[in-house]
Amino acid sequence: MKIYVVAIGKIKESYISQAIDEYVKRCSRFAKVCVVELPEAPASKSPEEIKRIESEALLSHVKGDLIALDKGGKLLSSEEIASFIDGEGTSGVSELTFVIGGSFGLTDEVLKRAKLVLSFGRVTFAHQLFRAVLLEQIYRALTINAGLPYHK
Repeated sequence: MKIYVVAIGKIKESYISQAIDEYVKRCSRFAKVCVVELPEAPASKSPEEIKRIESEALLSHVKGDLIALDKGGKLLSSEEIASFIDGEGTSGVSELTFVIGGSFGLTDEVLKRAKLVLSFGRVTFAHQLFRAVLLEQIYRALTINAGLPYHK
């Protein structure tokens, strides 16, 4: 399986980049994982226009089934995320794309197109940090599906 994480904005902190790189490396044992960074829309635009521009860019990079990260999405446990990924694979899906919008979120078009809209809770994460958190959860899901003891 190939898993893509497509996100708006560049990682600026080296320690977050290192965490992301580490989880991508760990995931490679089970799946090919690629992180795609897309530029932020110009700050001179209105918030709605920024959201539209960024969402269109995200959609243009989706491969396979789309999983949108949004605070209004479903709250799933790590085991449920693992089960979702496993179910996708066993049903013949070979590519999954997780999308993380910019600071203004995702358009309704992205949310409607998503096979799953996923939330990691009502708290707000720093965008850069959230990418590392998502990749850790993907790794955790892959180890659960492989029957490894990483998940406790």
